[in-house]
Amino acid sequence: MIPVDIYSIEGTVEQFPMKGGWIYIQAPLEYTELFKPFEERGLIAIHATIGTSSWKTSLMPKGDGSHFIAIPKKIRAKENIHVGNTIKVEFKLRYRRD
Repeated sequence: MIPVDIYSIEGTVEQFPMKGGWIYIQAPLEYTELFKPFEERGLIAIHATIGTSSWKTSLMPKGDGSHFIAIPKKIRAKENIHVGNTIKVEFKLRYRRD
């Protein structure tokens, strides 16, 4: 059963260093451990919210044992989010087929 709790991450918006690298927020390591039973090929399906914007996405593996949430361009534009901003992302776990 998927927990219905709402989780949150507050942190700095970062960008992967390669050209066109994803813009993201880092998830705390404790979330990686907590949500391990819900992983599917390293991804943890979530429904994320920033401000008034919501979207289906995943906590994605960063390659160092941690996860991150990529922030799509349309969400960044609507919520006026830029690299270096401090933001809060709230999310719930979801089934992959949701």
